Amino acid sequence: MFKNLEPLIEGIVNKVEFSTTKKMQEICNLLQKEVNYYNWVGFYFKNGEKRELKLGPFAGEPTDHTIIPFGKGICGQVAESNKNFVVPDVQAQDNYIACSINVKSEIVVPLFKNGQNIGQIDIDSDTPDPFSEEDERFLEFVNQKVAEIL
Repeated sequence: MFKNLEPLIEGIVNKVEFSTTKKMQEICNLLQKEVNYYNWVGFYFKNGEKRELKLGPFAGEPTDHTIIPFGKGICGQVAESNKNFVVPDVQAQDNYIACSINVKSEIVVPLFKNGQNIGQIDIDSDTPDPFSEEDERFLEFVNQKVAEIL
């Protein structure tokens, strides 16, 4: 499935008529529509010099979590660890920020530009434990493509 999505991601990234924000929004829309267990897809970015993340483009239900301090929740932990974080069961996480009562699992993959962690892609799923290593490699690819346009 992901191999079929890669050329679509590249197509969005290469659309010269789209702004960077529009490209990221289109990527979120595509992933939420095409991967049945990607119920919420969004980008968070480092908020200037502050030790916090700010919500960027996303697809899915609106969230109150537009600012996340480093270290808080899964996203905040990835901002500090610089490592992918796959959560098969969000209820088992002490440091989890609930976005929706329907969310069962989450994957967060950091986005690097010139070796710096500048943000991340965050996926919430209403399905318990759906994420595999294939998801991680695909989301790393997505972030690599997004980094090229930032």
